Amino acid sequence: MPLVEEIRDHVFAAERIHADDTPVKVLAKGMCRTGRLWTYVRDYRPFAGTVAAAAFFYSPDRGGVHPEAHLATYAV
Repeated sequence: MPLVEEIRDHVFAAERIHADDTPVKVLAKGMCRTGRLWTYVRDYRPFAGTVAAAAFFYSPDRGGVHPEAHLATYAV
């Protein structure tokens, strides 16, 4: 987890980040459910930067509470 936390800290330290959520099939007892993979990307390459990074989070649904929690400490 220390490496995961370091990457997430690096991504959320950016001046701007890009976000996306993608539906993913998740096996559940006797059925398949749809969860969400939330991706936040720091990419400064178009602006002469060299460090790109992505942080991933999983949630069992698309509720707004999930990105609110992910972005709670993010400030520009």
